[in-house]
Amino acid sequence: MHIHVLGAGAGGGFPQWNCNCQNCDGLRKGTIKAKRRTQSSICVSSNGVDWVLFNASPDVLQQIQEFAPLQPGRGIRDTGIQAIVLIDAQIDHTTGLFMLREGQVKREIYCTKAVYGDLTSGNQILNILGHYCGINHHEIPIDTNDISQAHSFEIPGVPNLRFTAVALKSAAPPYSPHRNDPHPGDTIGVLIEEISTGKKCWYSPGLAEIEPHLPPLMNQADCIMVDGTFWTNTEMLDMGLMTKTARSIGHNPQSGPGGMIEELDKFGVNKPVRKVLIHINNTNPILREDSAERA
Repeated sequence: MHIHVLGAGAGGGFPQWNCNCQNCDGLRKGTIKAKRRTQSSICVSSNGVDWVLFNASPDVLQQIQEFAPLQPGRGIRDTGIQAIVLIDAQIDHTTGLFMLREGQVKREIYCTKAVYGDLTSGNQILNILGHYCGINHHEIPIDTNDISQAHSFEIPGVPNLRFTAVALKSAAPPYSPHRNDPHPGDTIGVLIEEISTGKKCWYSPGLAEIEPHLPPLMNQADCIMVDGTFWTNTEMLDMGLMTKTARSIGHNPQSGPGGMIEELDKFGVNKPVRKVLIHINNTNPILREDSAERA
């Protein structure tokens, strides 16, 4: 299975356009050792030709230009992207759809009923695309009575891959009509499997906590790609940038009791597992390659 990280930054990327925190200011001035990062997205393929795009970052055009297989150039209009899976309806995961509006081929969009509702009401991006390329919506089913139930699906045109989705604890985007009334399916995690080899990757760029129904799926994975947004629960509070904690906005911090580092130590006990942090906020000290937190 081919998994390419198109962007590992959280919303706003790194550096963030309006931020002068130690990380962003240091990167611009060259006083810290760090790399620029576009906003969170990956793409996945079994054959290296037909790709599934996970989330459509606002930086998607740059990401496509920097990863040649997504523009194979087989015709005067072409793309390697066969389908787009949306993990949630957040701005930093969907705005790039506007950038993919050109052409006459409808975009194959896979998302839950909750996400589709948000993207056709509070944020009508899918309705707007109907006036350009158009979309074909494929619902990713979520059992609203039992969120522990996982549902598998395959995507036509993307051979040898199977996707298993499950609901995660989360909050809908600020623009959502049910912002203060969370729905199962506002955010999902996905287990991606290459059928021929049985190799699997768990992908959840937004993860408030590892709920009881997640370890059975995550334990199957050979690679775990998870939320790395914040280092501490009070990171944004301590910097005066927000009035809420990391956990209250749906992100389990890396450090501290019950943090992501402690939780990830529970996986890979019986087999080698690669663990990758993605969706990293511009304030997170792990972005500095010589920091104690990075070590």
